[in-house]
Amino acid sequence: MDGLNLLKTFLEVANVGSFSRAASKLGISKASASKHVATLEARFNVRLMNRSTRSVTLTDAGRLLQLRSAPLMEMVESTQSELQAHGSHPSGRLRVAGLHGLVQTDFPSLLSEFLTLYPDVHIDLQIGNRVVDLVEEGVDIALRFGRIGDENLIVRRLQRVELTLCATPSYWARRGIPQTPDDMLWHDVLTYSLSAGTPHIPFEVDGAPYNLPIYGRMDANDSSTLVAAALAGIGAVCVPALLAQPYTERGGLVPVLKEFMPRDIWLYAAYTQRRHNSAALRALLKLLETRMGGSAPGHPT
Repeated sequence: MDGLNLLKTFLEVANVGSFSRAASKLGISKASASKHVATLEARFNVRLMNRSTRSVTLTDAGRLLQLRSAPLMEMVESTQSELQAHGSHPSGRLRVAGLHGLVQTDFPSLLSEFLTLYPDVHIDLQIGNRVVDLVEEGVDIALRFGRIGDENLIVRRLQRVELTLCATPSYWARRGIPQTPDDMLWHDVLTYSLSAGTPHIPFEVDGAPYNLPIYGRMDANDSSTLVAAALAGIGAVCVPALLAQPYTERGGLVPVLKEFMPRDIWLYAAYTQRRHNSAALRALLKLLETRMGGSAPGHPT
């Protein structure tokens, strides 16, 4: 039997001096209340209460237990109330991990909206381009581009991401404009260094993924650095179109092979638990899905 329930019954009987009144207040039978106290006495091998037909009084051991356990029970009940509130009302600290590229999207304004709606929530935002271990680093939710291979994570699609392969007009004039994905084998490409393996460009040919291994002239773990390098004419870069848009609109960067860019790249929210998530996490997921036009939960296919 739960020791906390035993203590709760004992304290209630001690406070009101009656098994009947204590049982009525706790919503249990008098026999159950008596059994709870008897179980405690058996565990401690000491009498806690003197019982008579008219009253119940504490022994010296009972008074000691009352003195020591009353503050403990108050703390337990207070903690239970706070935990229940945490599960029903968005509050507390929420640790969020995101990529550098998110700062150039609507994400910062969405976080501001969320904090305005839920003033009892504190956001601990970790911005970086490495893949974080949500469990090891205590991260509640991570926002990532592309595919998520960890089957232990729950993912939600938030927003479709359009990719663009682009370089400066002078670079294309010097090296030639590619007509097919394989033409990029002869080009200098600026690549992400987020994971091990051969650098590649994620093309799509005849509706199927076609990852072209390429020679990376420069690696970086930050998209803005790669875009800056492309603007300097060092090579071509494949990044989310939104990040290159200020430059493609003005002609500083020229996209190529648009028809071969993949159409199923998404910004995902990833988290570790499907049940018993905090109210704050549920509220943030709902806001992001609503504002960003996400889809139902599920692993990417």
